[in-house]
Amino acid sequence: MLKKVILGLTIATIAGIGTVSAQGIKRTPLQKVEFPDGYETVTAIAEIPVGGASGRHTHPGAETGYVLEGELELVIDGKPPLKLKAGDSYQIPAGTVHDARASGDKPMKVLGVYIITKGKPLAEAAK
Repeated sequence: MLKKVILGLTIATIAGIGTVSAQGIKRTPLQKVEFPDGYETVTAIAEIPVGGASGRHTHPGAETGYVLEGELELVIDGKPPLKLKAGDSYQIPAGTVHDARASGDKPMKVLGVYIITKGKPLAEAAK
């Protein structure tokens, strides 16, 4: 089921269509640029309700983000969980398994930038 959700989000993001919601996670694609050579840079807003999570997944490239609203617990395999709040930023190396969880008493919203290998899906469920 998670693979279908991620596939749907990926298709929507790459196609540049409107807001997509799945399992309480809402991702709004903003733009896609074919840059640098061999890569695509995708910018999106991701929102997770209080107590929700993105689910463990990976990206075929680097992810960087900025917390716009709420609080986020970012769980990156092999590292202690990061507690982030509005105004904080983060980076996730390519291929790294991670999960984002909304913490606190408000929904979480981040601006994410993904630099992914051209032609690959934006995200894949972790095995």
